[in-house]
Amino acid sequence: MYIQTVALKDVKCHALHGFYPEEQLIGCYFMIDAAVTFNANVDDSENLDKTVNYEVLNTIIRQEMAKTQKLLETVVKNIIEEIKSNYPFINTAKVGIRKLNPPMPGQIGHSFVELSYSKP
Repeated sequence: MYIQTVALKDVKCHALHGFYPEEQLIGCYFMIDAAVTFNANVDDSENLDKTVNYEVLNTIIRQEMAKTQKLLETVVKNIIEEIKSNYPFINTAKVGIRKLNPPMPGQIGHSFVELSYSKP
């Protein structure tokens, strides 16, 4: 059996996520990584219906990033739930969000939240 991974790395979005009202007004830049695995039929590798379309992953990420949330934990959960809804055959999903230059004292490259899903 083959296990295939389809992923997008460093999807950059400006969004209004944040716990504090100021963050929801000015926003921040985020980098999102999303990866899924599934059982692959390598004899049918040219069939887009038998894989995860990374254009769809990009659309899911952008749609969920457009919905303002207080916590990045909610955003990553929503992205994974939408991926599962579109691709019920996946075995695993992992989504991570980096908030670039988070507004807090000191010089911080990014904060990071990641969530993983495994089919029971």
